[in-house]
Amino acid sequence: MNMKILVALTVIFTIHGIAAFNQPNACAQQPDTQSVENEYQVGAVIFHQKAAEYRALTYQAFNLAQLRLDMDKKLSKKLPKSERKKPRAIIIDADETVLDNTPYFAKLIKTGAPFDINTFFEWKKTASANAVPGSVEFLKYAKSKNVEIFYVSNVPNSFKEATVKGLSALDFPDAREENVMLITDSGSKEPRRKKVAETHRIVMLIGDSLNDLSVAFEGKSVEDRFAEVEKVKEMWGTRFIVIPNIIYGAWEAAVYEGKRLSEIEKKRKRIDSLEDY
Repeated sequence: MNMKILVALTVIFTIHGIAAFNQPNACAQQPDTQSVENEYQVGAVIFHQKAAEYRALTYQAFNLAQLRLDMDKKLSKKLPKSERKKPRAIIIDADETVLDNTPYFAKLIKTGAPFDINTFFEWKKTASANAVPGSVEFLKYAKSKNVEIFYVSNVPNSFKEATVKGLSALDFPDAREENVMLITDSGSKEPRRKKVAETHRIVMLIGDSLNDLSVAFEGKSVEDRFAEVEKVKEMWGTRFIVIPNIIYGAWEAAVYEGKRLSEIEKKRKRIDSLEDY
C-alpha cells in the first residue's frame, strides 16, 4: 500500500469506522506524540467483555434477525417477480458485529497506546478474535436457508487475507475472498451494497454502526443522525439489525463533529456533549 492510499484510508476511518474512537491518532505514519486519553474507554471495553447484558443484547439482535428471516418468504410475495427470483443475501459488517476485537482495544488502554493501523493489522493476522455471541449460529442458520452472506467491512483491502482467516477460524459461512468486501476506493459502503444488489435480493443488513446499513447516516451530525433514525423507525428490527458497540464508531465521530481534535479537545467535547439537569 503506498503512502497516498494509506493517508486516504486514515481519513475514511475517521469518518466511517474503526479509527473514529481515536481520530487524531489513526494515521500510522504520523503517530501522535501526546499522551493518549483512552481511560474513558475502560467502562466500554469492560461492558463488552464482562457484562452479561452485552451478551443478552447480541443474542437478542440475532434472534430477532432469525425471526425476520423466517418471515421473509411470506413478505416477499408482495415484491415484483424479478426481485423474488433473485437469490437472497444478507449484508453484514465484520468487526464488532461478528468479530470481537476487544482484546486489541484492551491492550491499547493498558499500554496507553493510540489506535494504529499497523498494530491493528498485526492483531487481525493472529485470527484470535472471538465471535460476537449469537453471530455464528444465526449466519449458519441463514446459510441453511440458502441465503448468501456478504461481509462488508471498512478496513483496507490489504486486510482481506487476515479477515477471511479470522472468519474461517470461527467457522462463519461464506468466509471466502469473493464474499468479503473491504475498502478499495471508497469508504462508503454504498457502492459495495449496490454491487451485491445487482445479483441478489438483500433480505437484511446487520452492523454495529448505522453507516453499515445506509448511506443516509454517513457524515451526519448527532442531531441529523437522530432524525434519520426517526425517518425509518419501522425498519429497526426488520430490515436493519444493530449490534451494540460502545467502544468506537461513527457515533463518536459525530460527537467530535467529524473534526481532527487534540486529546484535550476531544475530552472537552465529550464532557460538553453530556446533558445534565
